[in-house]
Amino acid sequence: MASFQPVFAFLLTILLLPLLISPNHASSNDDDDKVTLSLYYESLCPYCANFIANQLGKVFETDLSSVVNLRLVPWGNTQRTNNSWICQHGRNECALDIVEACAIHIWPDPAVHFKFIQCIEKGELEGRQSQWKSCYGALKLNPKPLSDCYTTRTGIDLVLKYADETDHLNPPHRFVPWVLVDNKPLQEDYQNFVAYICKAYSGRRRPNACQQRFSINSFSTKSSTTKVCYRGKAKMTSLSLKDTRRGSAKASSSRTHEKKEMLA
Repeated sequence: MASFQPVFAFLLTILLLPLLISPNHASSNDDDDKVTLSLYYESLCPYCANFIANQLGKVFETDLSSVVNLRLVPWGNTQRTNNSWICQHGRNECALDIVEACAIHIWPDPAVHFKFIQCIEKGELEGRQSQWKSCYGALKLNPKPLSDCYTTRTGIDLVLKYADETDHLNPPHRFVPWVLVDNKPLQEDYQNFVAYICKAYSGRRRPNACQQRFSINSFSTKSSTTKVCYRGKAKMTSLSLKDTRRGSAKASSSRTHEKKEMLA
């Protein structure tokens, strides 16, 4: 009888092994299977604001968030010329792009920084652009970390990082909002992003949001009437970078004063 005990113990271990390792293994697989949803945008494009405020929230309003890695990239159609930025919708757009880049940095959880940015963009749609700071209180967020980021070189460096990423898109973006699912641009069909997410997801835990039938549209880049902000239609030079070298107290003071003026 005793001779069977080692064999029994071995068989029991084999049977229990999947139960012991499967949770972590499944979690790892789930992370690997996540679909990356990237939005390249600018803060004051009305079509970007509408997409963020009224459509992109589906990621968190449904169970899509369990299979999506959401990335927001605030730069859009902004141009760099010598030591200046040229923002498509004026000085306030440059400033708010920095604010939103800082938010992504300060609150790395997409569920947190998206809600903050969504709040700002809703204010833009409702004509309350200058009241964006009310979003701190509405979401119970501490304003100091973001303020520190915004008034120092950190905010500028973050936006320039997003500028480099946007400039290296392949194919280049033609307008904003410019939406990618697993690095594939949706072009004019960006509002149909849920269908592309569901099609791209290859994991075992298919979200309920993907249970309905979706169709992938084919748009002509010449005939589409989708409302977007096209490149090459900038309005004014919004931010000078000639005095943004690190370590300059005078430059830091100048930047802080200028950015405060932008949101006045």
